[in-house]
Amino acid sequence: MDPATAGGLDTLTFLAVLAAALMHAGWNAIVKVGLDRFSSMLLIALVSMGLALALIPVFPLPAAAAWPWVVGSGLLHTGYKLFLVRAYTHGDLSQVYPIARGTAPLIVAVVGVFALGEEIGPVAATGIALIGLGVVSMSLRRGGIEANRTAILWALGTAGFTASYTLADTVGARLSGTASGFVMWMFVVDGIAMSAFAVLARGRAAFGKLRPAWRSGLVAGVLSLGSYWVAVWAFTRAPVGLVAALRETSVLWAMLIGVLLLGERGGPWRWGAAAMIASGLVLVRA
Repeated sequence: MDPATAGGLDTLTFLAVLAAALMHAGWNAIVKVGLDRFSSMLLIALVSMGLALALIPVFPLPAAAAWPWVVGSGLLHTGYKLFLVRAYTHGDLSQVYPIARGTAPLIVAVVGVFALGEEIGPVAATGIALIGLGVVSMSLRRGGIEANRTAILWALGTAGFTASYTLADTVGARLSGTASGFVMWMFVVDGIAMSAFAVLARGRAAFGKLRPAWRSGLVAGVLSLGSYWVAVWAFTRAPVGLVAALRETSVLWAMLIGVLLLGERGGPWRWGAAAMIASGLVLVRA
């Protein structure tokens, strides 16, 4: 049985994906650098592309069968960023982000089982559901969703892109024979696509306004590339549904960073959602 499709999740992969989730939460915290959200996303995409171009010579080229997935995935990542920016224009981060991220693992797990032939046992499936529901619950207050309907629709569209690029990266990385080579070229495609959209939407001035935030952007870009690099590597070692669910624990890390380091209030509802995510982690690893 291929370990990537079998039902288990070894300790190394489990801990690596949790670390990747922490890095993901870290770059989302750092990205609040005074730029508008589109400029922040553009800056991270450019830094990640630059890092990927520097690392590409170190790794072998992906197999020929993987190149359509490289290009498709890069474009899906760009679509994710653009949809997320649109969602943020109608709702705040604390409401939009959990909806956008929490529903994606549920989609990925179902497609992974039925389309990719992966095996996920009932205990792990329950864990995935708890993580997804816990992440979505982070956006609730007193049992209701505060974000407006337009923001929710954009957030759900973002979730669709997240699920799509996760599945594309899984198939592509497994075909490529080199998860590292695959992810580096994917970041290059994403950076080119984001740059092209920036020129069309805002002209060359879109790049000039990034200079004041380059230091924060560099750190965020390193964390962004590192986080997803680990995730793609994990896609080749474990069922994608398990990995996708573990990645979304970044929302839990983000809450802890906010409460413990930034002085934000947790509140009983958010702590309850955090407990749900933690319970899901236990079941996924069981």
